[in-house]
Amino acid sequence: MDASGLPLLDRRIADCRACPRLVSWREEVARAKRAAYADWTYWGRPVPGFGPADARLLIVGLAPAAHGGNRTGRMFTGDRSGDVLYQALYDVGLASQPTAVDAHDGLELYGVRVTSPVHCAPPANKPTPEERDTCRPWLVRELELLRPTLRAVVVLGAFGWQAALPAFAEAGWSVPRPRPAFAHGARYDLDGLELFGCFHVSQRNTFTGRLTPEMLRDVLRTAAEAAGLPRPE
Repeated sequence: MDASGLPLLDRRIADCRACPRLVSWREEVARAKRAAYADWTYWGRPVPGFGPADARLLIVGLAPAAHGGNRTGRMFTGDRSGDVLYQALYDVGLASQPTAVDAHDGLELYGVRVTSPVHCAPPANKPTPEERDTCRPWLVRELELLRPTLRAVVVLGAFGWQAALPAFAEAGWSVPRPRPAFAHGARYDLDGLELFGCFHVSQRNTFTGRLTPEMLRDVLRTAAEAAGLPRPE
């Protein structure tokens, strides 16, 4: 890939059709829709990252939700996982508002970008290892473009962790062997890039209390401090 900047990279991601199963699923969901969103025109394409090109902190998820990002066209927007994430980002001073409804709702992120290792909504929220690996070059290129300013990364969940570590290595950071193990609150230094683990903001985790808003805010605050982002007033 020869993308020279994030806007061009984002456009190329949105045009990707590399994984037949994911293309079929995301487009079928966009046609069938959910009854609650019958009047929506679904995005139905790969969802690029969201946030400034000079971000110092990156949040890495799993993949867009079928009726969330696949509907709105923006990462973690329009579903309950996004509700939890953006509320926490707002609470710690990294977002302009606590809600993410659609791609034109005015939400801005301050010094933080949100992305995922798989850019298409997968059936049952489970991309295959082959789909994960096929999508990896997009994350590698995004990391390369962010590298001049990037100082910390929060990875949400074990799948994202497993997918992201090879991408860090391909983008030029030294990842130790054996690879660092995922755990909530885990913290590792990759050549000056501070890597943090956090349970995913899935409904399964947030509804059961495995991940509470306070736990999420604590990780985000620590990561923001590691990234050198200003503390909220």
